[in-house]
Amino acid sequence: MTKRMIIALLVLALVGGGLVGFNIFRDRMIAQFLADRPEQVLPVETVLAEAVVWRPTLQAIGTINAAQGVELTVEAAGIVRAIAFEANADVQAGELLLQMDDEVQQADLTAAQTQLALERANLAREQELQSRGVASDARLDQIRAAFDAATAQVARAEAVIGQRRLVAPFDGTIGLSRVDRGAYVSPGTAVATLQDLDTMRVDFSLPEQALPQLAIGQRLHVRVDGDPRSFDGEITGIDPRVDPGSRLVAVRARIDNPDRALTPGQFARVRIDLPEEDGVIALPQTAVTTSLFGDFAFVVRDRDGEDDTLEARQVFVTLGRRDGGRVEVTEGIAPGDRVVSSGQNRLSNRSAVSLAETETPRPGPGDEMPADGDAIPPAEARP
Repeated sequence: MTKRMIIALLVLALVGGGLVGFNIFRDRMIAQFLADRPEQVLPVETVLAEAVVWRPTLQAIGTINAAQGVELTVEAAGIVRAIAFEANADVQAGELLLQMDDEVQQADLTAAQTQLALERANLAREQELQSRGVASDARLDQIRAAFDAATAQVARAEAVIGQRRLVAPFDGTIGLSRVDRGAYVSPGTAVATLQDLDTMRVDFSLPEQALPQLAIGQRLHVRVDGDPRSFDGEITGIDPRVDPGSRLVAVRARIDNPDRALTPGQFARVRIDLPEEDGVIALPQTAVTTSLFGDFAFVVRDRDGEDDTLEARQVFVTLGRRDGGRVEVTEGIAPGDRVVSSGQNRLSNRSAVSLAETETPRPGPGDEMPADGDAIPPAEARP
């Protein structure tokens, strides 16, 4: 029995030693192969980190509305006798838009006017008698009260007739008619929409943290889908209360619309420019990688002891604001560092690299300025 155990142990020792020896041999051969293999140099695109003038912005989405816009409704029930407008026509304040049947109301007005004429004559007669001293003051007061009541009845009849006429409350453009001639309408029935398209407003919301940066009269820029232009405006109102549910503050701005390019109800992208800041290091967002260990970038530097070899060193960074495809770097990158902006997905720390320059050209005379929200070069470096 003891002899068999010894033989089994020897066999196991030989097998285990063989496996260990094979692994050591394999690792040595792999290391020798890699040592003899030339180091791969990876091409990368870089940008030069430099202190620039940062133009911070606040961005939001909102809705375009007319400065004055209402849904026109009728105040009384009745039959539509006439529709006095065409769709998309410009109307003036006070212009008749819709007429309802008012025969009964006109008859009531005639009766009230007749009664008023009678009471006016009675009052004149009673005042004449009073001047002669043959009428009492009490009688005159009764006649004057009857005259005032008749006057009120005429005013009431005229108001009822006015409720059966729909007029434009302000100058604007009227939309499609939602009722037809001869239709019966009830109070509150929408007839058409009336919009003042010469001046528009945009309503949007911003986080409560942006409230200290907002002010009445502050300039802003608005873009709408399908139109490459930017429309300028200014803030006209800031809600004094932050919504406790969303933690957003409502803001309203006025926008001129001389060519009526903007339409109520459109989706709007709002940008508010804040004061410029000097000495900010901003990089393209593609130059920064986010991982579980934090945000990092690769900086190209000379390899120690090898002046002709460049390597990418991993540097952890602290980020600030993001705007227009660029991100502010507050720690980790110094002015003059060459940062990898493309190709870093193949890199590891201290990988050998070669440069493929893609520096962003500075705007020259007559060139367009950088896109909204982009960092711009310092004043002393501008052409």
